[in-house]
Amino acid sequence: MTSLLERVHAALATVNDPEIRRPITEMGMVRSVTAADDGDVVVGVDLTVAGCPLKATITQEVTAAVAAVADVSSVRVELGVMSDEQRRALREQLRGNKPEPVNPFAQPGSPTKVYAIASGKGGVGKSTVTANLAVTLAQRGLSVGVIDADIYGFSIARMLGATTLPIKVDDMLIPPLAHEVKVISMGMFVPQGQPILWRGPKLHRAIEQFLTDVYWGDLDVLLLDLPPGTGDVALSVSQLLTTSRIVVVTTPQAAAAEVAERAGAIARQTGQGVAGVIENMSWLQQADGSRLAVFGEGGGERVTESLSLALTAQVALLGQVPLDMTVREGGDDGTPAALTHPDSPGAAALRAIAALLAA
Repeated sequence: MTSLLERVHAALATVNDPEIRRPITEMGMVRSVTAADDGDVVVGVDLTVAGCPLKATITQEVTAAVAAVADVSSVRVELGVMSDEQRRALREQLRGNKPEPVNPFAQPGSPTKVYAIASGKGGVGKSTVTANLAVTLAQRGLSVGVIDADIYGFSIARMLGATTLPIKVDDMLIPPLAHEVKVISMGMFVPQGQPILWRGPKLHRAIEQFLTDVYWGDLDVLLLDLPPGTGDVALSVSQLLTTSRIVVVTTPQAAAAEVAERAGAIARQTGQGVAGVIENMSWLQQADGSRLAVFGEGGGERVTESLSLALTAQVALLGQVPLDMTVREGGDDGTPAALTHPDSPGAAALRAIAALLAA
């Protein structure tokens, strides 16, 4: 028969760190465990950093797991902070015992699907599409990460409701979770309202650090919300993530479609694949059931036809997303409509597109 101490250790092994999603016992966070004859248990837990924003969650989950063990009468959690040596060991463990950071998505055999969400011009709803696709893919049970690669016009953190900052473990960053999606954005590192005034080399380095200095774990899907156009960031992504595929977002408007064609045609020069085209703001559903084509018609089909010719490969129209108030409100509130109003016209269309990308 196992002792009380052994049963408590087994229970602690079921508690995962809320951010890293690995057992706290595996991460070396459990400093000590004592169990008295009367069932009084004291657990010493070392947090990765002082002032960890999730220390209350860790305390609660450790207490609940140990309290459920037979013969435990009371539980007390004593929090501490990892030493420099412990953090160094943790960092190397998370990196697979590699001393230097590496881009995990560029390694041979990486199973992660990488989609670069691109547009020719701004204002087509690319970030809104990215946020809703991310939470929908996570709802399907996939491990999802999002990089806000729009260094100048970052908005993904707000749209996903990511309010906490990344946790720093020496030179490694643990990205916050929002609706079960790991997210990193330049907006987490600059004061509110401060502009970013960077040129090509610094933009490239920022994207590289988001890939190498952030602990992503084992992702099924990585989405990158690219800035509009075909500038430095798009080129950096093609170099750093050679297996990434482009998803082009456009509106039905002819002017938007013309520019969107260029965003997809970059694949001809970079060797990336094009996963497909999404037409956003396709129509506005009227009370009588009719559709009002606010921005015209045919933009998505025009882009797919043009890219199919340019790339000599069939490019699919992944879906048409109608104008939907719940989608706009979800982006402002940090709760994407795909979660809160999954059956609304816009959210339903985005969920169907996510299913295609997951397949």
